[in-house]
Amino acid sequence: MPGGGMNFELTDDQELIRKSVAELASKFDDHYWMEKDQAHEFPSEFYQAIASGGWLGMTIPEEYGGHGLGITEATLLAEEVARSGGGMNAASSIHLSIFGMQPVVVHGSDELKARTLPKVATGELHVCFGVTEPGAGLDTSRITTFAKRDGDHYVVNGRKVWISKALESQKILLLTRTKPYAEVSKKTDGLTLFLTDLDRSRVDVRPIRKMGRNAVSSNELFIDDLHIPVEDRVGEEGKGFQHILDGLNPERMLIAAEALGIGRVALEKAVKYGNERHVFDRPIGMNQGIQFPLADALARLDAAELVLRKATWLYDNGKPCGREANTAKYLCADAGFAAADRALQTHGGMGYSEEYHVSRYFREARLMKIAPVSQEMILNFLGSHVLGLPRSY
Repeated sequence: MPGGGMNFELTDDQELIRKSVAELASKFDDHYWMEKDQAHEFPSEFYQAIASGGWLGMTIPEEYGGHGLGITEATLLAEEVARSGGGMNAASSIHLSIFGMQPVVVHGSDELKARTLPKVATGELHVCFGVTEPGAGLDTSRITTFAKRDGDHYVVNGRKVWISKALESQKILLLTRTKPYAEVSKKTDGLTLFLTDLDRSRVDVRPIRKMGRNAVSSNELFIDDLHIPVEDRVGEEGKGFQHILDGLNPERMLIAAEALGIGRVALEKAVKYGNERHVFDRPIGMNQGIQFPLADALARLDAAELVLRKATWLYDNGKPCGREANTAKYLCADAGFAAADRALQTHGGMGYSEEYHVSRYFREARLMKIAPVSQEMILNFLGSHVLGLPRSY
C-alpha cells in the first residue's frame, strides 16, 4: 500500500492471493478435516497442495526460494485457510513455515539460511518451534533447558511442552539458556536460539491428548544430551530472546487472522442453517433471538478485522506495531470464539453433533484465547506498555 494515509482496499495482487488460496483450500472439505481430526492424522494432502502451490515460502526472501511478501499477504492466506473449514488444523499445519522462520531470516548466518530456508519454502522441511516449558509457562525468562558449549558444538538438556507438529518435524527452532538465570543482570539475557535437527535418539517426543485441533499434534519433548553444532546457532549467543521477538508480533497477527477465518466460516454455517431450518412454520433465522446474536457477531468480526489490517500495514511499512498486533489478537480471538459459540447455539442440538462441523470450529476457536499467548497477558501488555500502569508481574 502506498504511504500517505490509510487505504482499506487490498491491492490486485492481494485479492488474487485471497482468491487463489480460497480456491485451493476449498478442495479440502469439512468432511476431510473431520476425518483428519478424529483420526489424529496430519493433513499431508492439504500440506502438499499448499506447498506445491508455492505458498509456504510467501514471506521467505526471494534469494532463498520464497516470494518475499509481507505479513499482510501471510494473514490473508491464514484467514482463507481457516475460513475454508480447515480451521486451526489447516492453519497449524503450515503456520510455522509461513512466518515462523522470521528470526532466522533476520538473524541467521547466510550459511544457515542457504541450508534451511529453500527447503522450508518447498515444504520438504517441517520445522517446529520450541520455547514453552512445563515450569516456565508464559515467563519465557524462566526456561531451564540448557545448552552447554563444548568446543565446536553445544550439549542440550531439558524439557519443552506444547510443541506443535514435533511428530512431523525434522528440525526445531529451539530456545535455550546458555547462562543460568541467577547469573544474568537482565532476566531475558543469556538465552540462545538454535535451528537444528530434531534427533529422535536424543529427543523423546510425546503427544499430549487435547480438546481439539487433533490433526496437528502438540507434544512434550524430553531432551537428553542433544548435540548441536555451532553452525546451527541463530544469531548471537545470549541474544536468543531478542531474536525471537522478531517473530512474536507477526505471530499474533497470524493467529488473529486464523481466529477471524474460523469466526467467518462458523457465521456462514449459522446463517445457512437459520435460513433453511423451519420450526413453528417459519425459518428460525426470522427470530430476532437467533438473528441479532449473529448480526452482532458479524459487527464484531468486522471491527476486529480492521485492527488486524492496521497492524499488518504498520509492520509491512516498518513502523512499531506492538499495540496493534496485541489488540488484533485479543479482539479477533474474542470475536472468532463468540461467532463460533453463537453458530453452535443457532444449530441447537445439531450443533453438538459432529455432522454440522460447528462443534469442531467451537473447539478450535477456543484455543485462540489461550495460544500463543493468553488474553490476560495481552491485557498486561496493553496495561503496562501502552497505558503506562505499573507492571503487575
